[in-house]
Amino acid sequence: MSTSDHESDADRSSGPADGQSTPTSSAPAGMPWGRSEEASSETPQTERPDDGARPIGDDLPTQAEQPDRELGRSHLGAAEATALAVDDLRGLLRQTHLPLETSGAESGRDVVRRTLAQVEDYVLPRVKSLDAPLLAVVGGSTGAGKSTLVNALVGRPVTRAGAVRPTTRQPMLIHHPLDGAAFEGTRVLPHLARVRGQLTGSVGAGGASSGEGPESTGGDTRTNAAEPTHSLVLLADSGMDRGIALLDAPDIDSVSEENRRLAAQLLAAADLWLFTTTANRYADAVPWELLVEAGRRDITVAVVLDRVPDGVADEILPDLQRMLTEHGLGEAPVFVIPEAPLNAAGMLPTGTVDRLRTWLADLAADSAARAEVARRTVGGALRQVADRGVDIADDVAEQESVAGQLRADVVEAHERALQEIIASTKDGSLLRDEVLARWQDFVGTGEFFRGLEAQIGRLRDRIGAALRGKPAPEVQVEQALETGLQAVIVEELAKAGENTQRRWRSERAGRSLLGDEDLGRLPDDAQERSAAVIRAWQGDVMELIQQEGAGKRTQARVLSLGLNVVTVALMVTVFSMSAGLTGAEIGIAGASGVVGTKLLEAVFGEDGVRRMADKARRSLEKRLREFVQSLEDPWLERLEILTDPSSGVVREAANRVKTTGDQL
Repeated sequence: MSTSDHESDADRSSGPADGQSTPTSSAPAGMPWGRSEEASSETPQTERPDDGARPIGDDLPTQAEQPDRELGRSHLGAAEATALAVDDLRGLLRQTHLPLETSGAESGRDVVRRTLAQVEDYVLPRVKSLDAPLLAVVGGSTGAGKSTLVNALVGRPVTRAGAVRPTTRQPMLIHHPLDGAAFEGTRVLPHLARVRGQLTGSVGAGGASSGEGPESTGGDTRTNAAEPTHSLVLLADSGMDRGIALLDAPDIDSVSEENRRLAAQLLAAADLWLFTTTANRYADAVPWELLVEAGRRDITVAVVLDRVPDGVADEILPDLQRMLTEHGLGEAPVFVIPEAPLNAAGMLPTGTVDRLRTWLADLAADSAARAEVARRTVGGALRQVADRGVDIADDVAEQESVAGQLRADVVEAHERALQEIIASTKDGSLLRDEVLARWQDFVGTGEFFRGLEAQIGRLRDRIGAALRGKPAPEVQVEQALETGLQAVIVEELAKAGENTQRRWRSERAGRSLLGDEDLGRLPDDAQERSAAVIRAWQGDVMELIQQEGAGKRTQARVLSLGLNVVTVALMVTVFSMSAGLTGAEIGIAGASGVVGTKLLEAVFGEDGVRRMADKARRSLEKRLREFVQSLEDPWLERLEILTDPSSGVVREAANRVKTTGDQL
């Protein structure tokens, strides 16, 4: 917390404060703090007698050492179940990133972040340690008197700007020395490194403290004073009651966004809020936003109305009480602190905060009351976490829906292209024009197939004559088929890419995934790859013929015709299996198909031809599908960033938190 984030008390102070504090070396990690050295002759303070008890916190005493621990024992099973449920939800939220730019993604990411912080900073630690000391966070607006209030409650100046090194830009947690173990580890606010502070007797010339610099209590602690905001200063003071600690938070309306966020994080980690405002600012919007949040969480709140001029309280209190009631905080006690000058030490007059101090002391002394506050606050926090978990599940569901639609856009466009390509291989359209002409040149239309079965040798003579001094006719047919099919493939896939890109750019998440890239444009090697697909299929057809003609007689017939001739004949047969031409082409193409079929039947028999044609078509469609799907991959790979747990799993985990929390 920067110096500007603490209220200025110059108008209420008449001199420098004694009892300034600086950090000292921390105790070894995991060890309870010993007696602090802050109680000195220069800052007299009545010490609580050492009752020999061990510190409250992670290292809990046995039942014999602390009989009132039995209060939480009946809730042990429920607490364990709740902790497991919360931990499960935490694990899922850590994997939830909401990567697609959907309508709720930005706010959803913030909810995930805040929920994780609340779970890790407060909910899990409190559920696991219901009888640990309460954490009372003192929050409020700039100039509300938070630091002055903390000083008054402790009984000496501990939080004035510059009193602790690093500066008071850091939040400070003041606790009884015997409660140190509950806060010096990572039980609460685990993301804030610990820096231990200790009061010193005076401040040297120029305001420089004679104390030593901070040391880490372990973990990733920053000891550089230029980077203090990620640390939590711990100050052990016997002026505090056992069982409750005070945390002086940054201003909720700080000019620093980081400090505002830290203030919200600290308030979310509180068992109890001491909400500080003034007679002039009690109706400000920013504090009430947080108070409304407190009402939703069912958190225990005490309102401190500071700097109230004489005669004004009777006028303000009814209005303040009305506002509290309207926002579900009608039971919150209100403590009035009259406007008064500070003494030379920067302290309020003696007795000013006695009523609030007594209220806190009574709460600290009553283990049952403390447990009730802890259960009430953590119960509200659990309900909020569960509700947020459901909201996050809704955001994940939106991501799933949008991703599903984007995926469907890709698959549907390319499936339509595939079906158009396959249709072109069934309706005879590939036998038009150049293919039809080349096939007719090859087989003729008249005497060729008359008595074909009995005169198979005559075809060999015809083919031999056609080959002399000319390009192989079957090769010309094969090339024409390849060119025609390739043209259809490229045309339909270009349409698929354009349609997919148009659909994606109509959706916010799709635009974000595409950026400036023209993913709808076919790859430069698309034509070459499509030609390779067709040639691979031609190889499949040739292999089919070789397998079907494995017998000696059949093999001899294939050899007499030529493997390439039979291969082309089977391809033509596949492409002419379903009529689709019009006019004169019907008769020509139909006759051409009959020629190919008759030729094949003469070699393989009618059943063999049907079987080969069926296998050849399935092979073609399989290769076409694989190629089309390979062009879907660049689109679908963009959606692989969505690795969040499923919305159903997140929702189930959130409901489990609510169910177990209700039993706590």
